[in-house]
Amino acid sequence: MQLTQSMTMMEKLHILSDAAKYDVACTSSGVDRSGNGRSMGNCVAPGVCHTFSADGRCISLLKILFTNECVFNCSYCLNNCSRDVKRASFTPEEICTLTMEFYRRNYIEGLFLSSGILVSPNYTMELIYRTLHQLRHVHQFHGYIHVKAIPGADPVLLEKTGFLADRMSINLELPTNDSLRSLAPCKSRSTILKPMRQIQNGIAASSRQQLELHHWLMGQETGLSPHRADSRIGSWQSRPRFVPAGQSTQMIIGATPESDYQIMSVAEGLYQNFDLKRVFYSAFMNVTGSSDLPALPGGPPLLREHRLYQADWLLRYYHFQVSELLSEERPDFNIFLDPKCDWALRHLERFPVEINRADYKTLLRVPGIGYKSAERIVKARRGGRLDFADLKKIGVVLKRALYFITCSGRQMYPTRLEEDYICRNLMADKTQIPREIRESGYQQLNLFDLGMVAPSEPVAARMITGIPFDIPERA
Repeated sequence: MQLTQSMTMMEKLHILSDAAKYDVACTSSGVDRSGNGRSMGNCVAPGVCHTFSADGRCISLLKILFTNECVFNCSYCLNNCSRDVKRASFTPEEICTLTMEFYRRNYIEGLFLSSGILVSPNYTMELIYRTLHQLRHVHQFHGYIHVKAIPGADPVLLEKTGFLADRMSINLELPTNDSLRSLAPCKSRSTILKPMRQIQNGIAASSRQQLELHHWLMGQETGLSPHRADSRIGSWQSRPRFVPAGQSTQMIIGATPESDYQIMSVAEGLYQNFDLKRVFYSAFMNVTGSSDLPALPGGPPLLREHRLYQADWLLRYYHFQVSELLSEERPDFNIFLDPKCDWALRHLERFPVEINRADYKTLLRVPGIGYKSAERIVKARRGGRLDFADLKKIGVVLKRALYFITCSGRQMYPTRLEEDYICRNLMADKTQIPREIRESGYQQLNLFDLGMVAPSEPVAARMITGIPFDIPERA
């Protein structure tokens, strides 16, 4: 282990932004919070990490580790305690400086903060809490913050941090307890699920308080004088909400032998039992070279990750259940077809669907019809019967949907409702396997790869120390 005693903030940023790139965080912020006139920043629900908001803006988070020091020895982790890597740790003050200066210069919309385990879970969680407390109360930062909770930390620390963060996440790491015991013996499923349950309960309690406020404001409580009413409203609205954007988790895919059926069953259980907003799937890369890990000569299982995300979308938005997509007899997804097309081919008895009569949930089952397109169809057909030209304008992907639908009893083209015939035509659709996976130019990017920070030391030094230069700052 190479310990560095003296580092500039820029050197730390290089190390700790690079170390954070394996934490998946491409998620919408999920919470709207307008600027209050006293603090800096606000929070917009469509805001996401390294992607685009509803109005077309690319919005990013400053994604860093607090430290890449770690007392654990997880086989799959680049920063485990037995690895000979350069180590660095921020101070709370340094993270606050970076966040505020990056935000002022319009580089970021918020902060994503994760960490290795420095000394102990409690010690690390205390440092993270201090960082968020300074950002919110000393620097008056009102923007979006996503923070990783540390399993094994004191519940009091988790609760205090939850009232400062917008979203919290606890990585499940691996799909099963057996896999954890094999590759991360210092961790256990119970240690991970306990704080996950605490966050769930805290979110539910905070939501109940908001609901009580809403009922009161809608006239459920009467008999107060105007002065007392204003006082009551002010006291309710000033209360901080607990993790208002919900919680998420992440699983590593391909490091252990679980099937897609096992992985999706775990995800379904997390959605149902812990009210998670997102489960992220991270294709395994053998960055440590450990003999306990698979070699993966073909590279990270990106196509498998892609299929899992597609199936996850079906669970969350399309009213599918895992048992409809997979089974113990058929435990893995089709490599060549997305899960929805694969399901439709195995259930041709449900098709074709008449666009002008089918209900919303039936439309959701049709390949090529998304949940927004289904809503538009239901709304548009109130004004008259729809044809295929209308469906194209609505946004239906007709090259997939045409085999499974009719408009006024007619098909778009003469086609056969036969599995082999439809399968051959669907497999000819190149979008079944995304271009970035077909071309396999895969690499994990860090902060500097994205061009968010000029690498020249003079510019970076001026930015970090707060000395003004030509980039306009936000008010």
